[in-house]
Amino acid sequence: MGIKNISEDVIFVELPIEGPRRAEELKAVNEIVSNKSDRHVIIDFSGVEVMNSWNISNLLILRSLLEGSGHQLVLCNVGTVTRCIFVVAGLSEVFTFVEDKSAALAAVKNASSSPSAHCQ
Repeated sequence: MGIKNISEDVIFVELPIEGPRRAEELKAVNEIVSNKSDRHVIIDFSGVEVMNSWNISNLLILRSLLEGSGHQLVLCNVGTVTRCIFVVAGLSEVFTFVEDKSAALAAVKNASSSPSAHCQ
């Protein structure tokens, strides 16, 4: 669990299993990005079964902050139940979902090398 800089331009976040700690972690990521939004963010949902509205709200805020700076939010290792929550909430097309950390790193690498990524 935790927030790690895995490269110059990527923050990797392993969300905690416990709901209250998860909310604190997402809030901390939002604060980091709002102070210095020069990185992509990958969030690992391996330990997450259920998301509440507070967590989803923090993810939407984070996505907005990142898009404003031309960076990407990628969600990986999202379980079936959690994925269904995003679908039911109408957010499955709002976020980028990938299978695992490797796919997430590839997604942000592709976003970084895309000419349109720098024009937003």
